[in-house]
Parts: sequence; structure tokens; C-alpha cells
Amino acid sequence: MNIKTIKFEIKGMTCDHCATTVDKQLNAQGILKKNVSYKEAGAQVSFDEHKISGAEIEQLINATGHYQVTGRSELQENSGNEKHLIIIGGGSAAFAATIEARELGAKVTMINDGLPIGGTCVNVGCVPSKNLLRAAETLHKAKSNPFKGIETDGRLTDFKKLIEQKRELVLDLRQQKYIDVVKDMSDFNLIEGRAKVTSPTSVEVNGKTISGSHILIASGARPKIPDIPGLKEVPVLTNESAFELEEIPQSLIVLGGRYVALEMAQMFARLGSRVTVLQRSNRILPTETADLTDALTDYLKDEGLHIVTGNELQRIKQQNGQIVVESIVQGNNQIFEAEQILVAAGRIANTNNMGLTENNVALNESGFINVNEFLQTSVPTIYAAGDVLGQHMFVYTAAYEGKLATANMFNPLQKKRDYSSLPWVVFTDPQVAGVGLDEAQAAQKNIEAETALLPLEYVPRSIAAKDTRGFIKLIRDKKTDKLIGARILAAEGSELLMEVALAVKFGITSTQIKEMFHPYLTLAEGIKLAAITFSKDVKELSCCAT
Repeated sequence: MNIKTIKFEIKGMTCDHCATTVDKQLNAQGILKKNVSYKEAGAQVSFDEHKISGAEIEQLINATGHYQVTGRSELQENSGNEKHLIIIGGGSAAFAATIEARELGAKVTMINDGLPIGGTCVNVGCVPSKNLLRAAETLHKAKSNPFKGIETDGRLTDFKKLIEQKRELVLDLRQQKYIDVVKDMSDFNLIEGRAKVTSPTSVEVNGKTISGSHILIASGARPKIPDIPGLKEVPVLTNESAFELEEIPQSLIVLGGRYVALEMAQMFARLGSRVTVLQRSNRILPTETADLTDALTDYLKDEGLHIVTGNELQRIKQQNGQIVVESIVQGNNQIFEAEQILVAAGRIANTNNMGLTENNVALNESGFINVNEFLQTSVPTIYAAGDVLGQHMFVYTAAYEGKLATANMFNPLQKKRDYSSLPWVVFTDPQVAGVGLDEAQAAQKNIEAETALLPLEYVPRSIAAKDTRGFIKLIRDKKTDKLIGARILAAEGSELLMEVALAVKFGITSTQIKEMFHPYLTLAEGIKLAAITFSKDVKELSCCAT
């Protein structure tokens, strides 16, 4: 393959739609990468010269009839070792960057240390957690079956077998989605070892110096152990160790009240532990609105979880085989005891002893890497992506950032990162799901927002399934009727997110949503019902939401 990149100057593009038209025209065989921008009045195209020529690409653009190439210039070829990306890390951001770099003709050296290939998600994060969450949910539903005439023996007989099954899943996905992806990749080299940046274009690993054209820091983050007196002197669990237990703790204290803490607390409670959640803030999920967090708190308490907020943790110690936590809650001294303690109180960046500050890579006060809107650090040849940024710590955002950072390294037409329609989920049961702005965030942006809140007791699917916990809340711009956000509390509520995410991204109105067909007895019908309630009382609707 002989890859060439040409920048075409194009006359006649005046909007994003124009750029989209040109982009669609460039779908010919041999075109590997394209970036069309009406603001830049041009397009950058990478292609296999053996399959298509620059002249033929120019003809494709001119064939639109509306847009004409007025000039073109060949950029540095992506062949040989002229473009060499060194990646520090082996998770989602690193692999997305690798695939993008190879498509652009760059050589890749990936250096991984710490967790096995695949990083947090596949090894100690979303894959094992969601597997065990589903197991716990299955057990819970067997115990709390709402249907008459059905008897189920909901007992956990062998937790060790669940862990073995989880390990098999992790190994299988690590092989399929990571190792197999790169094992036969040309111009790719994987090195196991601790990398240290030695210059804007070089790193040291295993006593050797490797030089390239660019560096991507995708080293991720790890569980943070808070500075609480005594905590470092007692055995603690984190997400990296809790999923390796082979026996369920009889009792468990969970420090934290956000995503990881709540998911793991409910999981262990459903598997048989007596769980106490100690949260420093006055509410769990403190960045969300009170209607959502209060409802979720009640549902978790109904399952037997002991949730204590407003903690001022004083001291932690081990005594008589128990973990003892001393705290002040609303001015009163309280003591909590459990067999084990799980810490889920945030993450810390994997940036220590990597030569970053010595080479002028700026970090924030928490040790995460500062980047601009193009994911470029304070050093022009060094970029960063994924959890090491300390924002939006999801596997899918890490992949997005890894790909975008790499594209921006090698393309003069750069793209800004955009999280305006980012969907997110807390995998409790019911799930907490959101996208876009809530009403408080809209007010901060001086948007006159209006909300429609639909309890699930009005959604036929939820009624039929005998699970009406939660609600669907849509937020719209009152002046334009455009949806700007949603918050959902519902069993499998995450399955509703993408409809609203697309609405937020493309400016779809609540009127357009309610005019769309939504199949009866689907949870998605709740989105339409919520949209209707902006202007009508849901109690006035027939069974088919008319």
C-alpha cells in the first residue's frame, strides 16, 4: 500500500451541509481517510495511490456540480518511519489511537505497564462489573419475583463459580478485542515496560530510548485511596481487587456514593452482604438533581442497603477482625463496623514518575494532564487521551479521544472534542442515565429551560412488567422547543438514551419526538409520553399515547 495525503482547496462550500455533500462524494475505493471543512474551504484526503489518484479525487469533487477544486497540495507522505506514534498505555484510548494511526500510515509503538492489555474496562472495570451486576440482578429477581403463581428458589450456591466465569469472560474479550486486533498488524510494536518521557519525541523503556514523531499519553487512572487517618493501615478493597474475591463478605462498608460505589454496593448487597454506604456529600450522586438522587436512595434502602450521607470521616482501624470507621454525621459521633471495606472514592492519574513535568507537560493540581480542545498538551508533539485527563472516564470516551488525538496529530484540519451530547449511565437497578443538560446546568448557561417529568407508573411497558420504579425527565429550551437534555431513572433506562442523544445533537424538538411512531409496550414509548406531557396531562392520553 502506498499512502498519499493531499489537501484540496475547494470553492463553493458555505455550510456544514456543503461539506457533508463533498464528504459523501468521497466514498470511492482507495480513499482511506477524509476530512472536509467548509470553514477551511477544503478537504484533506489520504488514499492508496495504487487504487485511486489525486486527479481522480479532484474529478469526484468537481462532479458535484456545485463545488470546484481550485488548488491542491501534497502533504508529507505517511510511509516508512517518517510518522511514528509512541503510545504510553494499553487500554481503549491506546487501541483506538493505534488503529487510527495505522490507517493514516504511521508506525506505532505501544508501551504498556501495570494492568494487562485492555486497561481498566476489560480487566477490572466495566466488563467484570457488568457481568457480576447481571448475576446479582438475576439472583435478586428470583428472590423478589412479582408474578403470582411462579415460585423460584433464589439462592446463591457457589460464588467462586461466578468469579471463575467472570475470569473466563475477561480473558476471552481481552483476546478478541485487544490482542487479536494487533497481533498481525504491520508496523506495530508492543513493549511491556514502564515508559518515561525523555524529550518531546522520545521515551525510555527497559533501558532503551525510542524516538518517534509524536507521543500519546494514555496511561489511564487508578483507584484513589483518600487521606483518612488509619485507612492505609487496614486491608482495603477497590474495583481492582473486589472482583477477585472468592467469598462474599458477610458485611461490607463502601466509601463513596457515585458510579462505582453505588454499583458495587448494590451488587454485593444482592449477593448477600450487609452493606453500608458512607458518602461525604449530603446526597449520593451529588452532581445530579435531588429528585433523582432521593428516589434512587429510597430504592436502594428498600433493598436493605444502609446509606449514610454527610459523613466527616475521622479514623479507620482494624479491631477484633472487623474494620471500624469513626465518623461525625450531622454533628453526632457514629461508629460503623464491617468485615471488609471497599474504597470507591475517585480516581488518581497514572502520571507519576513518567518524566512529564520534567519535559514541560502541564498537569492540573490533581495530577491529571491538561490538554486543549484538540487533546494537545502544553508540548505540541505530545497529546493525551482517556482517564489520564480526569474527565468523562468512560471506555467509549477514551476510544473517541484516542482516535481524535491521533487524527489531530497528523491532519492540518483539526477537530475539536465535543461532549455536548455525551450519554452516560450508572448501572444500578434502576439505572440512572443522562445526556445533555439538566435544568440547573441550563440555568447556568442562561437557557430558559422547561422540564417534563413522567413517572413510570404511566408507561404501559413498565406497568405490564410490574416495575414502575423511576421516571423519565426531558429538558427542552422553552424558546425553541429543542431538547437539550434528559435524566432517566428506570430499569434498563440506558436503552432510552440514544434517541435523546441524537435529538440533543441534531436539534430535534419535543414536537418532532411526539410525532414519531413509538411501538406500544416498549419502554421507548416513555420518551414520546414524556414529550407529550410538555403540553398535555398524561392522564388524558389513551393507551397508544394520542
